[in-house]
Amino acid sequence: MTTPWGEVELTRFPEDPRDRLRAWDASDAYLLRHLAEEEVPLTGTVVVVGDRWGALVTALAGHRPTQITDSFLGQEATRANLARAGVEPGAVRLLTTQDPPPERVDVLLVRVPKSLALLEDQLLRLAPAVHAGTVVIGTGMVKEIHTSTLRLFERILGPTRTSLARQKARLIFCAPEPALERPANPWPYGYTLPDGLGAVSGRPVVNHAGVFCADRLDIGTRFFLRHLPGPGAGRVVDLGCGNGVVGTAVALADPTAEVLFVDESFQAVASAEATYKANGVPGHAEFRVGDGLAGVASGSVDLVLNNPPFHSHQATTDTTAWRMFTGAKRALRPGGELWVVGNRHLGYHLKLKRLFGNSETVASDPKFVVLRAVKRG
Repeated sequence: MTTPWGEVELTRFPEDPRDRLRAWDASDAYLLRHLAEEEVPLTGTVVVVGDRWGALVTALAGHRPTQITDSFLGQEATRANLARAGVEPGAVRLLTTQDPPPERVDVLLVRVPKSLALLEDQLLRLAPAVHAGTVVIGTGMVKEIHTSTLRLFERILGPTRTSLARQKARLIFCAPEPALERPANPWPYGYTLPDGLGAVSGRPVVNHAGVFCADRLDIGTRFFLRHLPGPGAGRVVDLGCGNGVVGTAVALADPTAEVLFVDESFQAVASAEATYKANGVPGHAEFRVGDGLAGVASGSVDLVLNNPPFHSHQATTDTTAWRMFTGAKRALRPGGELWVVGNRHLGYHLKLKRLFGNSETVASDPKFVVLRAVKRG
């Protein structure tokens, strides 16, 4: 990516030479051009929220910014991109959405996330650190910035306007009003599950902002909960755990199960742990933010439960699902099972047959299918 501060070589994480998706887009470039052309003072504490693969903080590393991200993969990409650019360790402070934000923010740069709830939560968490002189600029592709996006900035920070669009990207300019009466932060959000969902029927769920379907149970998970395997699996992984309701259902049905909750989202793993604790489950559980099953010993797992995502930000891709399936096969012991729920049209049964040599349909309806693959030998 060519920036006013020179060219930077950027990759996503994990690196895959076959991946044609870039680690930056026109909205990153637009923001960087604006900062240079308008000579925006990048002094004091510079905070970058939602920098997807580290493009912004890598370009701005000379100003010692702080990055706040919900993505483990994005954070790892940032580390790799900073190292590749020769940035000294510690020049960029890396925080997660679960860490306390800086106490003072002088420049706030926001890469608008896909989740409006996550934007709301982050703006509310940062608002006390913003002062009248804080420079606040958001950026995103035109299709990502809606009237509701601008209203959030306006309601939480102050008067807001947008730029003209360039290369299908747009900037958001906000003039902070510290005396503004802000709403209370509604996150994390909890609700009670309906009946007919097995062990978790009528049970509480806790969702931090940004978790998929945070205000209700999504229909894919609802279908999965009705068709989970019986007790006795041993060591179980809720892979891509989201709010952890699937792994919690397993633990409630079988207190002897050892459940590992894994997700690349810091918000998701915090939600899973909160859901698990809210249900007072007596069994053993572990909560891990990471890259799928990387770091889990080969042949150490009896059962993997998975509802894989098929989007990476705005891009539709099966790359994440394929990596989850291959990771599951490695981590499973011989005879161990991978159970997957997904939309019928995604054709996951073909991927499982190719990888495991077998795939059985456990349940299906007009929209979803639950599949079971067994690791042979």
